Amino acid sequence: MPDAKITIAVPSYNQGHYLDDALSSIFEQALPIEVFVMDGGSTDNSLRVIKKWEHRLSGWRSQQDNGQAAAINEGITRGTAPYVCWLNSDDFFYPGGLANLLGTLTKYPDRQFAYAKCWTVSASGRKLAPYLTMPFSPRLFANFCFIAQPATLITREAWEQLGGLDDSMQMAFDYDLWWRLFAAYGKPGYCKAVVAATRMHQDTKTANQIDLHYKESIELVKRNWGTVPLKWRLFLPVMKMFRGSRAC
Repeated sequence: MPDAKITIAVPSYNQGHYLDDALSSIFEQALPIEVFVMDGGSTDNSLRVIKKWEHRLSGWRSQQDNGQAAAINEGITRGTAPYVCWLNSDDFFYPGGLANLLGTLTKYPDRQFAYAKCWTVSASGRKLAPYLTMPFSPRLFANFCFIAQPATLITREAWEQLGGLDDSMQMAFDYDLWWRLFAAYGKPGYCKAVVAATRMHQDTKTANQIDLHYKESIELVKRNWGTVPLKWRLFLPVMKMFRGSRAC
C-alpha cells in the first residue's frame, strides 16, 4: 500500500483462535495501513484465518523463524510507511486507537515514539484491569514497565536508526526498545486515551516464562539505570500468583 501511514507487523504462532480478532481490530482502524502477518509455521487454524484476510494484507508468510522479535523485525522491514508498530496475534486495538497514537506523534513532531493507555483482558476478552500506565519517568520506568506494547507507535526513522528489536532476546525485547528509544530521543509522547488491549491467558510466553522475563528485565534495568530496585526481586512471587489466577 504505497500511501500507507503505518506499517503493522503481526507475529503469530498457533494463535488462530485470537488472530481473527486481532486482524479485525486492525482493519477497523480507518487509517491507511500496511499489514504483514509473520506466522511461525502454525499447525492450528491460523492459515485459514490468514487466507480470510489475505485480500487486505500487504504480505504474509508461514514458516519456522528465529523467534518473535526476528519475525517483528522482518514484518516491519517489508513495509515502507513512516510510522511502525506491531500487534501480537492475541492482542487487539480499540476503534480509533491508532488514530490517537498517530495524533500524538503529529502533534509533537519532536517525539519519536508514543504510548497510550491499555486494558488487560482475559482469554475471552473480558476486561480485568487497566494496564498501569503513566507519563514517562525514567526512575519509575526502572521499577516497572508502564508502557503497554500494543498501545505504542514509533517513527520508522527511529526504528531503523536503532536497528529495530534485539532478536537475541526472548521476552523483554519491547522493554529494551523503550529504553533505547528514550536514551536516543528523550521522553516519548503520552496519550491518555485507551487504545488497545493486551490479553492474559495461560498460553502466553509471559505466563509460562516469567522467570526468564524477570531475568532479562533485571539485566536491562541494571544496564540502563545502573542499579536494580528491590521491587524486581520482591514482586516475582506476587506476579506469578497474579498471572496464574487471572488468566482465564
